[in-house]
Amino acid sequence: MSLDLSQRVEGIESSGIRRFFELVIGAQDIISLGVGEPDFPTPWRVRQAAIRSIEMGQTSYTSNKGLDSLRKGITQYLSKQFNASYNPETEILVTNGVSEAVDVCLRSLINEGDEIILPEPNYVCYKPLIEVAGGKTVSLDTSQSDFSPSPNEIKKVITNKTKALILCSPNNPTGTVISKETLKEIAKLAKEHNFWIISDEIYAQLTYDHDYTSMATFSEIKDRIIILNGFSKAFAMTGWRLGYIAAPEALISLSLKIHQYSALCAPIMSQKAAETALLCQDEVQTMKESYQSRRNLMVNKVKKMGLTCAPANGAFYGFINISSTGLTSEEFAIQFLNEERVAVVPGNVFGKGGEGYVRCCYATDVEQLSEALNRMKRFVEKRLNT
Repeated sequence: MSLDLSQRVEGIESSGIRRFFELVIGAQDIISLGVGEPDFPTPWRVRQAAIRSIEMGQTSYTSNKGLDSLRKGITQYLSKQFNASYNPETEILVTNGVSEAVDVCLRSLINEGDEIILPEPNYVCYKPLIEVAGGKTVSLDTSQSDFSPSPNEIKKVITNKTKALILCSPNNPTGTVISKETLKEIAKLAKEHNFWIISDEIYAQLTYDHDYTSMATFSEIKDRIIILNGFSKAFAMTGWRLGYIAAPEALISLSLKIHQYSALCAPIMSQKAAETALLCQDEVQTMKESYQSRRNLMVNKVKKMGLTCAPANGAFYGFINISSTGLTSEEFAIQFLNEERVAVVPGNVFGKGGEGYVRCCYATDVEQLSEALNRMKRFVEKRLNT
């Protein structure tokens, strides 16, 4: 008997990041600059909080929304860090990582055929989840504007079907941070044309050259702003799978409906740990300073190779332009892995504007990072000298 499966899901490509990650699992001789994950362990007092919660027998379900105490902590954090005001009872939803937050908020917003503007290159989950929800992705190539979305270019693609714009700043894969002035212009467009802004701010605390501006600070369009954030990156808690949505009550109410059926609630141990994580700003600062030092190392070494990279002002990625080698992104990544035993992610998997680049995560041991870049220099010189 023929099995009739979802054509919509069958049409979605598997994650290019995970494909390269699978190539290096279990390999002992490969330096991986592929997966975007802090090389720091979760801060000890955060781990202690989780251990203590288990020892006290706190192993039950929580409210679908998340622990009251955590939601209050999140609103206090948003207020202190970004001068943003939210009601913990009605405007915060704790999720299983930011990826679930993206999924439930898109499914809460999109009606069949709605258009979502997506500046690219961008993180790989947005486009597939838009399509699963029945929306249409309107891709916007940012490679000609230093990988920062241009308000004028956004305006050109707005139609009467535009439902939302997705922003990721600091950006994965490029490390670019959208300026306050650009965000202000984008906020004006959202108000004028009545669309939502979904702002993925998971790297908000990892910026290096300028103060960070959250989309949540534009209170005049708060009814059109959805903030996605979490604990994976700045707090080194990737495996704890904890994120949150900060948004108007109407959006939170619909997202909660989906969340309570598909996920029920986030793990209580992760939530108890996250309450402590919000207080660990000293540890966050230490990690941030280390990433900045490694960012500088990567940028300087790339420059000495005769290559360039996107403005790496945040997150922990170098998006390196390798087009001068004559190789495509895929060819570069595969040959570099085979010849020099270093894993990077080809830029084309991140959408428009990504071809000709590779993403390198510098959140790795300094000696390993330096060795990987030395190998890249050797690899690139072979191509440039032939």
